[in-house]
Amino acid sequence: MGAPAFSFHLPDRLNATAPPEYRGIRRDHVRLMVMDRITGPIVHDRFDRLDRFLRSGDLLVFNDSRVLPAVLRGKWERDGRVWETEVEIRLARRLSDRSWEAWVPEISLMAGDRLLFGERWTATVERPDKDAPFVVLVFSIGGRELLDRIWAFGEPIRYDYTARPWELDTYQTVYASSPGSVEPPSAGRPFSWELLFRLRRRGVQTAFLSLHTGLSYWGEDSPFDPGAHREAFRIPEATADKVNRTRESGRSVIAVGTTVVRALETMANGKGEVDAGEGWTSLHITAGYSLQSVDGLLTGFHEPEASHLDLLSAFTSPDRLREAYDAAVKEEYQWHEFGDMHLLW
Repeated sequence: MGAPAFSFHLPDRLNATAPPEYRGIRRDHVRLMVMDRITGPIVHDRFDRLDRFLRSGDLLVFNDSRVLPAVLRGKWERDGRVWETEVEIRLARRLSDRSWEAWVPEISLMAGDRLLFGERWTATVERPDKDAPFVVLVFSIGGRELLDRIWAFGEPIRYDYTARPWELDTYQTVYASSPGSVEPPSAGRPFSWELLFRLRRRGVQTAFLSLHTGLSYWGEDSPFDPGAHREAFRIPEATADKVNRTRESGRSVIAVGTTVVRALETMANGKGEVDAGEGWTSLHITAGYSLQSVDGLLTGFHEPEASHLDLLSAFTSPDRLREAYDAAVKEEYQWHEFGDMHLLW
């Protein structure tokens, strides 16, 4: 186990409260801080010039998970009595076609309680979750029909630092295709199709996997335990092959986001290769972890003491990482899912 994530002062003015498109710039015109993860030098640039830093044959691996509107509102029923006040339900992770783990912050639910979302669909509380303050909800509908209802009636999770409730599309990457995340895998958000095509013309390869992000925050009194945070993933055969061939050729594999690192490292087989497959991962990467599948990381800037900083410490020394974050604060980079980007390689 490595050292815990470090703390630092993040001024409120550095919170990106709105998508760049609503701040007057294109999504791929956010800033980019490039850091040599071994020796530490830092370059300040713009994200749409990412192709200047990558070589022909390098591989970018993306998470193609699409964000669901994970906040539902319904009425609470216990022993036949229905409370008229609506309660908020935050979906945490999908367990099956009909069941989800969920956090219901306003009330304490018991097995057998029901949540009513309309005349034609409900959810029954099956049991509390022992590892987190979640309940398991079993919906009266499943599969595509349930997803359609969530799309129609849900709202995206909103964070306190955002200026207003943004539409769901503002959280999506341009290539998102596999619905399932409840929080945005936001490292890929600044990519435009124009930039992706330019990278392809330069000879930079691309590959995709899916990791559906779960709910990572459920109140100040329930601290997040990254080791208990299970997320579903799938790595296609074609992606595993590209990763393995790229590393064999001496070129770099760059993960677009910490979710990609966790998925690939979960399926690293100890022989210098990544296996295709799917399942659940609760892998918590920290300083001192020996990376087996990736050579670089493209990510946003993470808040003080976030577990993501533990993972970044596996790419570079904690001292270099702290210096990079001190530079980002000094240069007034923007934080969070609508903010600027950081390339470590």
